[in-house]
Amino acid sequence: MEFFLPFSVALFLIPFVQKFLQTAERLPLWDQRLKIGRIAAFVLVGIEVLVPKDNIAPPVFFSLLLLAAIPAFLLKDEVNGARLLLWMIVPFGFVFLIDNLAEYWMPQFYKKEENYFELAKSSVTIAGFVAAIMARNQQKTLNKVLEEERKKRELEEEANRILEAKKLDLESQVAIRTAELLHQKEELQRALEHLKATQAQLIQSEKLASLGELTAGIAHEIQNPLNFVNNFSEVSEELVEELKQEREVRSEKRDENLINELLSDLTQNLQKINHHGKRASSIVTGMLQHSRASTGERELTDVNVLADEYLRLSYHGLRAKDKSFNATLVTDFDPNLPKIEVVPQDIGRVLLNLINNAFYAVNERYSKSQRLGISDNSYQPKVTVMTKIVASPSGAAVEIRVIDNGIGMSEEVKAKMFQPFFTTKPTGQGTGLGLSLAYDIVTKGHGGTLEVESMEGDGAEFIIKLPF
Repeated sequence: MEFFLPFSVALFLIPFVQKFLQTAERLPLWDQRLKIGRIAAFVLVGIEVLVPKDNIAPPVFFSLLLLAAIPAFLLKDEVNGARLLLWMIVPFGFVFLIDNLAEYWMPQFYKKEENYFELAKSSVTIAGFVAAIMARNQQKTLNKVLEEERKKRELEEEANRILEAKKLDLESQVAIRTAELLHQKEELQRALEHLKATQAQLIQSEKLASLGELTAGIAHEIQNPLNFVNNFSEVSEELVEELKQEREVRSEKRDENLINELLSDLTQNLQKINHHGKRASSIVTGMLQHSRASTGERELTDVNVLADEYLRLSYHGLRAKDKSFNATLVTDFDPNLPKIEVVPQDIGRVLLNLINNAFYAVNERYSKSQRLGISDNSYQPKVTVMTKIVASPSGAAVEIRVIDNGIGMSEEVKAKMFQPFFTTKPTGQGTGLGLSLAYDIVTKGHGGTLEVESMEGDGAEFIIKLPF
């Protein structure tokens, strides 16, 4: 064996194995051994060149092959292509080993079959080069795949970092927004509490306003029976004086007919005083009941009496504020109307509110015509209160109608009229809670209905139905 083969192995195969298997990272100890073996091979091959020897090249050649095969064997399961590299070295060394043994031990046979041995060595050498190229290509392909996977992994890691940064940013924004929402919630809660307090004050103001109107009507209404009581008391005093004078006359000259007439007149006066005194007492009782906070307890109540009383009280209350106002009061009460269980103070407030609105509507229509200089002698403000028994889905019901021929309402106003704080009155003349409270009292408090029928410029009609 000439020095060319070990020299070629030392020059090409050992560096190829080191680079292909990356022994410096994977097998640092064997990497050092490969380096030392390569240097030693160069030294020994140099000695063979300088000192003609035939027994140095073969041991160096096979030692280098063995040195290259061991790392390939150790990394056959770890490095892709290491098995292919191992199958390249082993057959290559085996063929050359057979060739050397045959040359030294069977020289005649070797010379006879030398062509076949050369063919085998050429074939295994070519096969080794092909295997090396295949292993190299396989490793390049694998490295390319690994590189792509590495880049893909880096991209995924970068994407994950971006997502994590966005996640942290979103969490920060959510935390900030949550804090803002909590702050807004607290502000809304405070605003709601303030609104409830304001609403309670407005409701109380509405009650006080209706109480003031009722008080004015009561003051005017109670004046009539008090005038009667005062007048009949004075007349009765005069009758008593005349009776005393007649009693001083001697019995034979007394006018018995006059005495009887005086006694009869005095009796009638006392009856009228008693009647109007009871009337004043009932008005005071009604005022006290209205001003007293509602207990929510239902009582058997004559709706006809309640409606008539609040109609007159509302009218006189308006007259007390505006002496020039006049209106025709019409009542159409069903005489067969039974007493029903209601909360009289609450239903009284409902009637007072509806009747006050009716008088306001007719007064507005009359005042508007006066402001525009329209002389409409045919228009007479009129408010009508009617009661009767009607059928309802739950059975019989008492129906109360409050009708006026005032300014009426548009469809838009009718759609909003029962909403809290909605009012068509000028600022300072209404809180917008009257009809809302009335609707709640009738529907929620008594299980009834409150409806309205109206056309703009043609009056309005409120219809209350209270089941019994």
